[in-house]
Amino acid sequence: MTNPQEEKTQEQTQDMENLTMDQLFAEQEEMQEKLNKREIVNVSVVQISQDYVMVDTGDKKEGLIPLSDFDGKNVPAIGSQVSAVLVRKGSDERHSILSHKKAVESIGWDLCKTSYENKERVRGIITDCVKGGYKVEVHGVTGFMPLSLSELHPAYKHYLPKGAKIKAVIAEFSKDKENLIVSRKQVLEEDENVRREQVLSEIKEGDVLRVVVSKVGKDCLYLRYHGIEGIVTLDNIAWKDPQTILANYRRGQRIKAKLLEINKEKGNIIFGVKQLFLNPADLLKKRYPYMSMQKATITKVSPEGVEVELGKNKTKGYISEFELGRDFAGKEGDTVQAVVIGVDGANYVVNLSIKRFDQVQNRKVVAQYLKQAPRPTLGQLLQGSFEEETTEEPVKEETKEEK
Repeated sequence: MTNPQEEKTQEQTQDMENLTMDQLFAEQEEMQEKLNKREIVNVSVVQISQDYVMVDTGDKKEGLIPLSDFDGKNVPAIGSQVSAVLVRKGSDERHSILSHKKAVESIGWDLCKTSYENKERVRGIITDCVKGGYKVEVHGVTGFMPLSLSELHPAYKHYLPKGAKIKAVIAEFSKDKENLIVSRKQVLEEDENVRREQVLSEIKEGDVLRVVVSKVGKDCLYLRYHGIEGIVTLDNIAWKDPQTILANYRRGQRIKAKLLEINKEKGNIIFGVKQLFLNPADLLKKRYPYMSMQKATITKVSPEGVEVELGKNKTKGYISEFELGRDFAGKEGDTVQAVVIGVDGANYVVNLSIKRFDQVQNRKVVAQYLKQAPRPTLGQLLQGSFEEETTEEPVKEETKEEK
């Protein structure tokens, strides 16, 4: 006799089996419907041959995916699922042909569209180097990257090898026209701007930095600091003969430079090299103070003035016609004495004056004269004479008796 509880359990099991079979048939019908509509489906791998990957499509015969669809990728294992789309429907005698590559591309186009609309970065792989640029695979879709969009600076040849992984943004997108243009340059520019802002925030005007000469121009010097290019104008190259000093620099040379100005909005940096050294004009002012007396050798006489040399270093000096004085008659090779009246900071010439030297000497003579003992005044002379008269003995008058 059958237990009522056992009968109930058997009925539930039968119902579950029937439900499972119904679900299975429904899933198979749904897959067939999607395949016929050329929609993407996930199929299970049942066998792998030399040329094909055999998958379960829910039909009497398994579907076939060309093994070439997995070139450059791992071949799926038996029992795993792969995405595929129907290429050619089979029959009782032949297998259906499916494509994993086209399924990936279809999904990829949707992903690329989302990335394009959201201006998101994508990861790509260089699959080939072609004329004018590269073939790049993004989300399984083959796009094109022109040479002009491959580097931060203009590129006229291929620098990226096949198989290189890159970060890029989608510059142009059209699924209907199968047009996909990617730009690595934009990513490099964005990263460069971030890095530039960070570098500029860590330095300030007045800092002395170690830089590299990136280019020597005709009238300026280009320097690079942590990838940021700056400039040294000709007037900041050297205090003396800047054009000659500029010609001595070489590309790749490592030097020190002083940061003079930062324009964070434009990202411009102005450097100075001569600011690392003391101004020769200041040295001349210290060596030849104002109104100090100097001996100078005449090197040239002209109607406008006299050129001279000072000391063992033969420092250039100049005495203008106005500062020579009336009685000047010097000639080339003569030694003269003069006083310093200033320094020409532009030409680094000591300006001298013989006339003022004479004036100083004349004042010294007068001062020396005034230091001597003063002569007696008329009152003092008269007083002295009166004192002499009062000290003489009085003359006695003769009396009658003496007569």
